[in-house]
Amino acid sequence: MNNTVLVCDDAVFMRTMIGDILTQAGLEVIGEADSGTQAVEKYKALRPDLVTMDIIMPEMGGIDAVRAITTFDPQARVLMCSAMGQQALVAEAIQAGAKDFVVKPFQPSRVLEAVQRVLG
Repeated sequence: MNNTVLVCDDAVFMRTMIGDILTQAGLEVIGEADSGTQAVEKYKALRPDLVTMDIIMPEMGGIDAVRAITTFDPQARVLMCSAMGQQALVAEAIQAGAKDFVVKPFQPSRVLEAVQRVLG
């Protein structure tokens, strides 16, 4: 069975880009979220194997969404996606429960390396 993924980013083109990279690698994108609040709701409903999470999102930021998801499911596997210059936030995201991070703009190989590390 393919690993399932919830892709969370407020930009449609980023969700599409991440989704394409993961789908081509054989993962199944089972949902998308464009806000932190929606990410938490969809995680609870879909229970994906992996979540990709943007740091800066409307309603609830990605770091708060990671906290909410890992409180709900301590085994949740979240991969943070950050733009250059957000390194301090990445450290906070890891403390909140994220397992790894990739930096935008994405290199598909780097995304897939991180996904494999997170999924084990």
